[in-house]
Amino acid sequence: MASSNEILEQRNRELVILNAIAQELNRRVDLAQSLTTALAQVAELLNLRTGWIFLLDEENGTPYLAAAQNLPPALEAEPEWMDGSCYCLDTYKAGDLSGAANVNVVTCTRLKWFVDGTDGLRCHASIPLYAHEKKLGVLNVASADWRQLSADDLRLLYTVGDLLSIAIERARLFARTAQLGALEERNRLAREIHDTLAQGLTAITLRLEMADALMETGASPKRARDAVRGALDLARRNLDEARRSVLDLRAAPLEGRTLPEALESLVASHRGDGAPAIALEIRGGNLPLHPRAEIGLYRIAQEALNNIARHAKAGNVTLRLTISPERVEMIIEDDGCGFEPYSVIKGHHGVIGMNERAKLLDGWLRVQSGPTDGTRIEVSIPLTEEE
Repeated sequence: MASSNEILEQRNRELVILNAIAQELNRRVDLAQSLTTALAQVAELLNLRTGWIFLLDEENGTPYLAAAQNLPPALEAEPEWMDGSCYCLDTYKAGDLSGAANVNVVTCTRLKWFVDGTDGLRCHASIPLYAHEKKLGVLNVASADWRQLSADDLRLLYTVGDLLSIAIERARLFARTAQLGALEERNRLAREIHDTLAQGLTAITLRLEMADALMETGASPKRARDAVRGALDLARRNLDEARRSVLDLRAAPLEGRTLPEALESLVASHRGDGAPAIALEIRGGNLPLHPRAEIGLYRIAQEALNNIARHAKAGNVTLRLTISPERVEMIIEDDGCGFEPYSVIKGHHGVIGMNERAKLLDGWLRVQSGPTDGTRIEVSIPLTEEE
């Protein structure tokens, strides 16, 4: 039987752990970073090597890997095994993970098919995440020494799960607020376009009508020419205004669709008679991305496919998108005629634009090509903040 001092030390240890995790979660509103930080804290403070968090999509309930800590090598090498449902998620959805008494170390259906590459892991503890009655997802943790977590460890993990649930709801609320703010900004810009461009086009029309009337009445050619020049000057100014407004508006080609769905539509639009065969491969596509990342990656893919259609004379194209909690990687490669990348980067806006989009997302873009060698474009975008 534990002494009162041992119990007090245990409680103090638990408070230190919870305080450390709460402080880290309170520092951030970014969901991916919050979950990654919490997993790292749990692993370090409870001496657990491996952990991962599955969340349910708010729209359709589809599970996706939201964060991971030291996944076994087999799962690192085959990320598609972390897609879709599994035993613990199915049990959770059925309502069987509703209390600590029903949570134990369960056989992991993602690991049981692997003989090697699991670091000895075959079991893990599953901690459900709830916001009141709303199902959010599951926190999974595993130890390298196969030890079953004690009742105190499970109770502590449940409290961590509660902290995570609060952080998840707060991050999602912040994201919804940001989306509403973006919508309001788009509406403001739409009104601005209407108020400026519509008035400018009206003024241009009046100038051209005046020029037409002057020519009909046989007035001085200089007066008609001045009216036309005035209309031309207004047209130039309104063109500049239109460009500025469009850049500010940042039209959303993905509105209402996920990035994988938008890429499928993009690839379909490039298929047809005489077009190259395009293979689209997507891994981890259920993980939601920030709209800025989605739009940037879509535009890069769009520019790359347009360049292939215009210049590459390719027979086959592969577009591969891999999404993990830490980063997004996209590869577009073709077997076309290729080009000299460095000379193109200096003189062609397409590659420059793709590179700038990647840099704006704190990522990088690499182009590998050469005459007759085909072309390979690699893009990597981080999804977590650098400390």
